[in-house]
Amino acid sequence: MSIRYRLAQRRHRRRADASWMPTKWALWSLPRSVLGYVVAIEVITVAVIAATLDLVAVGSSDWIWLLVLGAGSAIHLEAARDIERLRKVGAEGIPYVNLKGMWTFAGVLLLPPPLAVLLIVSTYVHSWLRIRRVSPYRSAFTAATLVLAGAAAIVVLAAIRPGIYPGYPPGPLGLVAVVAAGLAYWFVNYALVAAAIVLSNPDSPGRNALGRLSDQLIVAGSLGLGIATAALLLSQPWTVAVLLLTILGLHRALLVDQFQTASRTDPKTGLVNAAFWNEVARREFAAAERTGSGLGLIYLDIDHFKTVNDAYGHLAGDQALKAVADELRHEIRRDDLVGRLGGEEFAILLPQTSATNTTLTAERIRLRVAGLAVAITTTNGPLVCDTITCSIGVATFPESGGSLDELQMAADLAMYQAKGAGRNCVKTAPSDVALPD
Repeated sequence: MSIRYRLAQRRHRRRADASWMPTKWALWSLPRSVLGYVVAIEVITVAVIAATLDLVAVGSSDWIWLLVLGAGSAIHLEAARDIERLRKVGAEGIPYVNLKGMWTFAGVLLLPPPLAVLLIVSTYVHSWLRIRRVSPYRSAFTAATLVLAGAAAIVVLAAIRPGIYPGYPPGPLGLVAVVAAGLAYWFVNYALVAAAIVLSNPDSPGRNALGRLSDQLIVAGSLGLGIATAALLLSQPWTVAVLLLTILGLHRALLVDQFQTASRTDPKTGLVNAAFWNEVARREFAAAERTGSGLGLIYLDIDHFKTVNDAYGHLAGDQALKAVADELRHEIRRDDLVGRLGGEEFAILLPQTSATNTTLTAERIRLRVAGLAVAITTTNGPLVCDTITCSIGVATFPESGGSLDELQMAADLAMYQAKGAGRNCVKTAPSDVALPD
């Protein structure tokens, strides 16, 4: 057993045992720009909390509302935990949205700042403990952005309806004030999270950080529910239980969409599976034919992948596959399509992309995979695997083929040429490639 192996084994055991400790967070290994940004947001958040501790006196009814909102948030999370785990699978690299705003924004409207902060922190601690799809520092950062978003909402609310906070301002102007506060809450949280994603993924298209419009509609809905929750707590507190049951029913209905997604998703990597990839690829190829636009195709095969399975077991192989899939997902644009064809082979379709840009993308992917250091689980304990490389074949429409089948054959042949040339390289299919009968 090598010294390097023993050191890596001890290091990963310590990380597994104390991953919740701030000194053990992966935060400290991030690029300086990301680390500086995250720390700056945390420091500003602490300063805002300290400055608002005595802003409003805390009464006994405030503690009751805190318990009600905290209990509602906890029940909601527990009932929808399986759904949220599914939804987080493909959310890496884009803003992940949820319905927590129903409780946290209601708390911002009704609770004094210290209790609103306590509600936000407890909600995200509970979420991390029960779902654990992200590193602790990322949950802490998200909670910090919500504290700052809440501060912005309070400023807007107080500017439009002075003397009302905390509480729900009455009348049409009150509604305007609450909606404006909701917009401020959304914008600050959205902008801070999107900036963090851009800094963490500098090679990915900036629009990935903006997320999907449908996701922002979910956020808007959660804030609207927060406004309704606050209004009900002030007027008819017991009806909040009915609202919670209604939301749980609607949230569970999201499972229908999740089952549809699962039928199109490769369970080991979270990418689309071969059947769905081919279905979408045929539609994209038809669009390229119709518009005369370019279409790039990348075939990727992990080099010597069988040796990983043979040496360390299939669990380690699955972890390596997932790590490669994550790197592919980070490198492509939002409109590109990456899927696992089977085994250790992946396919990437790049609509409206020239031959030159397709080759450049393939080379960036090759370098990214070659730079991977994957923590894998072996029978002898954790081990860092940093020898993963890939062979890539590139083909483009119309240069390499006049049909999708020809394009796929050309990319496949180019990939095998890359393997024959020594692996860990990119080969491009020639124009008008001669395909076998």
